[in-house]
This record gives sequence, structure tokens and C-alpha cells, in this order.
Amino acid sequence: MSELSQLSPQPLWDIFAKICAIPHPSFHEEALATHILSWAQEKGLFAERDAVGNILIRKPASAGLEHLKPVALQAHLDMVPQKNNDTQHDFTRDPIQPWIDGEWVKARGTTLGADNGIGMASALAVLADEHVEHGPLEVLLTMTEETGMDGAFGLQPNWLQAEILINTDSEEEGEIYMGCAGGIDVTSALSLAREPLPAGYQTFTLTLKGLRGGHSGADIHMGLGNANKLLARFLFSHSRLLDLRLLDFNGGTLRNAIPREAFATLAVASDKLTALEAAVQSYLTTLKNEASPLDKNLTLLIERTQSDVRPLTNACRDRFVALLNSTPNGVIRQSDVMKGVVETSLNIGVVAFDQHQARIHCLIRSLVDSGKDYVVEMLTALGELAGATTTPKGGYPGWQPDPHSPVMALVRETYQKLFNKVPNIQVIHAGLECGLFKKPYPHMDMVSIGPTITGPHSPDEQVNIASVGLYWQLLTALLKAIPAK
Repeated sequence: MSELSQLSPQPLWDIFAKICAIPHPSFHEEALATHILSWAQEKGLFAERDAVGNILIRKPASAGLEHLKPVALQAHLDMVPQKNNDTQHDFTRDPIQPWIDGEWVKARGTTLGADNGIGMASALAVLADEHVEHGPLEVLLTMTEETGMDGAFGLQPNWLQAEILINTDSEEEGEIYMGCAGGIDVTSALSLAREPLPAGYQTFTLTLKGLRGGHSGADIHMGLGNANKLLARFLFSHSRLLDLRLLDFNGGTLRNAIPREAFATLAVASDKLTALEAAVQSYLTTLKNEASPLDKNLTLLIERTQSDVRPLTNACRDRFVALLNSTPNGVIRQSDVMKGVVETSLNIGVVAFDQHQARIHCLIRSLVDSGKDYVVEMLTALGELAGATTTPKGGYPGWQPDPHSPVMALVRETYQKLFNKVPNIQVIHAGLECGLFKKPYPHMDMVSIGPTITGPHSPDEQVNIASVGLYWQLLTALLKAIPAK
């Protein structure tokens, strides 16, 4: 029995515990998909998959509600695999270990997968709970959302019968989302020139870690430290001054997670080692003074290491460091239309070296296509100055807000009746799949709701227990309140 079994509502928490027990990071959702298909078939429900692996489950309407418009509940199957550096965990084999900490459910040293596991569990719980009243119902579970929205891109027309779609991927109880940012990935690739390491040099690893990290969309406005940028800043200030030879640089693991750690392998002449150690301590003091309260645990360590890798030439080092240090990161522009909402941003999510090439992977988000285009052009121009090749790919559209959406109005009215307060109507800077669903289903009315989840895409991810109960009340009341066809 999971510790979550004591929580209400059931069976939502039991289903979520089972989801946690089956590894399902992006590109490794098959075991979970197979389990869900078998589970649905055991319950006598129609269930099938499409060509890209999306799952569709249908349940007939409750007695007397056959006249309601058909509704689809939608979630994605995959989760973001992030762990603390000192946590031993293989996301493709090991189960997530959820635990209760007061008012929250967390995971031990890893992402929890409440994004979007709670939404998925709620959709399956509606299928399982015969006491929930609803009209004709579909549950759509999409593949590989976190790394490129593959399932949403592959969704075909005429598969879904629903006229209304309720996306469950939002992360703030009391807020109704009716629009989201679009996005595009950009990779800048710089060819590396290497040379032998001069005699009398010692090799070290410089590690910047302890940052909070977070979701590159929902958290980008918080001013959280980006480990790639902070380490590049140090190298730009000290590489020439101390004649540091750069052997390797890598930081971050996902383009949609704000990187918490970055590592540089350096070599320094023996007579400059003391100066390097002093510079590291001085820079750490500077960072702690500048850091947000959420990043106060950051640290900068220098440790002796061994490496057979040859360093970059100084000219190549300078091009790479200048490129990374000058690449913008964070909020580019706030929206003039939606006050308090980020319009355009980018996240330098991953920086990686191999023997011959450095790659800087960024995710750009914007509520307007021209905002994405502007930042792509900015990165392209920087690449040209540094001699790098810049490649955009995987662009996806935003979800254009519809202020006259009937389902949005229904959710607002239902929320007010249930809780005697007015919910916030929002546009989220994170990417939701609704914008892509509009291509095969242009007339489908859509809305997004969910419980309160903080720290998504980081090991600090947690879901508020009480908010899950409120979300469940809203979802089940909403299904009963859907208008007639």
C-alpha cells in the first residue's frame, strides 16, 4: 500500500501512486501506456492507440445524461526526469518515491511527475468512479509532450468525438487557463579547435550547483539562476586573466528546465592556482549576494581531476565563452495585453561539449509568433558573430485566447458556485498542447485547469494535497454541468 492511500479523493491518489510506480520519462512511456490500456480493457471500456502512440479511452454517458455534449479529458503520459546530483535514480527503471510532507506530496530526490501525472490520474479516476456523473466521455493521453509535444503534433482529425476538451496540465488551483505560449527549440553549434596542454598545468573541475532550477516557462519570471549563464560569466571574467585552458563544459539536462548545475573542466598554470582559488571564492560571494532567496543554497567548487582531453585553443575558448556569456536568457518582454504575464522568453537549457563541437540548446517561448521570430534572429546573429551555426526546429503554435469561450465561462460559473469566489482567468507562459489540437479540431472548445504544483521540472516539484481535492470537486461538478448537444 502506498502512503498516498490515506489521501482523498480516491481513487485519484491510488491511481497516481500506480503511475509513480511505473517509470515513464519522455520516450519511455510504453510500460505505462500498456498498463493503462490493460486497465481500461479490464473495465470494459473502449481503448485504442493511434499511429504515434496516443491513447483514447471512451466511456458511455451516465444514465440520463446521454444528451450532454461529449467531453474529452486530456493529459500527457510522460514526465520530466530531473534528480539531485547526489540521488541515485534511473528514471527508465526505478519508480518515483512519493511521500507526504505536511500539506504537500513530494518525491525523494527527483521530480514527482505530478506534472502531468495528477491530471492523468484524475481523468482515469473519472473513468473508474461510477459515482461521477457525466455525459459521453473520452480520455486522451498524449505521448512525449515534455520534449516536443510529439503526440499532439501527430493527433489526427476525426478520431475524437468530443466537442469540448478539458486539458488537465495547469498548475495553479483557482486559475482557469484559456491560452498559452508557443515555442521553438534553437541549437547553436560551434566547431572546436583543440591543442596540446602546455607543461606545468594542473587540471580541475569547476562545479556550480545548488540552484533551485524549475520550469522554463512557468518559473521564468522568478529570476532564478541559470547555472550555464553563471558559469559562463565566471569564465568570461577570468579565462584570459588567469590563462585558463578550457577542456570541457556541460550544464543542464533538458531544454525546458532551468539548469541547476554546470561543470567546466579547466587547466591552470601552477603559479596561478592560488589566484584561481581566490577568484572562485570571490565570485561565490558575489553570487550569494545577488541570488534570489530561492537560490541561496548555490555553491561553487573547484576540485582536482584527471583528464586526457586536450584543451581548446585560446581563440576557440574565447569564442565559445563570449557566445555563451552574451546569449540572452530569461524574460525578453512582458505582455502588454495580459498584465503580469510574460510575452517572450528563452531558456539556455543545455550546454554540451564533445571532441569537435559545442552545442547550446535553448527553448524560446512567446505568446506571439513574431516574438519567437525575433529571438531566433537574435540568436542567429550572435551565432554569426561567433562563427556558430544556429538551427531552429520543433516550433509549435501558441493557444490563442478566446474570451467568448462557452466552456471557459462554464468553468468560471461552476467554480464560483462551488467555492463562492471568482477564479482568475489566465494565459500561461508554459506550453500546453491545446494550440496544436486546434489544427485537427479547429472548432473544439478548450480550457485548462489543474491543482497547485510548485517546482515542476525540478526535484523540488510538489503538489498541494488540498488543492487536488478542490480540483477534483471542480472537475466532477463541471462534467455534470456540461450543456446539452
